[in-house]
Amino acid sequence: MLEDRDYMRQPAYHEPRISFTVTLLIVNAAVFLVQLISANFPNGQEIQDNYFALSLHGLSKGYVWQLLTFQFMHAGWMHLIFNSLAIFFFGRSVETVLGRSRFLAVYLSSGIIGGAMQVLFALWRPNFFGGPVVGASAGGFGLIAAFAVINWMEQFTLLIYFIPVTMRGKTLLWVSIGLALLGILTPGSGVANAAHLGGILTGYFCVRHVFQGRWPQLELPPRRNEPREFAAAAKSKFWSSAAKTDEDLSADEFLQREVDPILEKISAHGIHSLTARERNVLEKARTKMAKR
Repeated sequence: MLEDRDYMRQPAYHEPRISFTVTLLIVNAAVFLVQLISANFPNGQEIQDNYFALSLHGLSKGYVWQLLTFQFMHAGWMHLIFNSLAIFFFGRSVETVLGRSRFLAVYLSSGIIGGAMQVLFALWRPNFFGGPVVGASAGGFGLIAAFAVINWMEQFTLLIYFIPVTMRGKTLLWVSIGLALLGILTPGSGVANAAHLGGILTGYFCVRHVFQGRWPQLELPPRRNEPREFAAAAKSKFWSSAAKTDEDLSADEFLQREVDPILEKISAHGIHSLTARERNVLEKARTKMAKR
């Protein structure tokens, strides 16, 4: 019954009101303030670089926690702002589709593996890749890759230096990979491009081959307050690569895979927000229910 579906119920009082996307932004800002304050203490900056920023030297001494701590540190206000913008704009949609726990798994694993790739490049060319690394950009690029896979053939518009650019998810992924490779081949900018590449590959692998490929039958939890109109449609498409066609689905399966996200969208944005395709899906659902 419709009233039994999650999004038709009133939220419980103990339900979290803040997304993990916003939580990450708050944590990054708080850690940066701690950095600014502690840098004023004797040896404060040296302690940050030696013990908490990621470096080949630190890992060789067994400071494996650097693979996590470096992700929440930043080199300056602009560094923090740009990474926060990437997390905010791409993270909201990814969290809506994947759910909180998978979203966090993609973000942290992209940061860890991206950091590990930066260290591997430091072994190869320490003069170019061997300095201490800080920043959330590896995790941020993992979210960009996840967003690209989820919206592989969807068109969307990004503001690049205030210029609107329309592209598909697959284009965004290849552009991101190309920029990271270009940075690796022309080192010396001070940007951890190897970490960016590692984050991109990890985000792609997690979504495409772990969440979407290995377990396509799992359902994603419904979410309220979707940040973009295509997020509801993305939920129904996300797991569909290995699924049955609409004609092969039973009425219950069709409701679960196709209709639930549309009803959720109506609940959030109203029936006027539906596209022509979504209205056709509802008409198909009415026909299937009439045959029961």
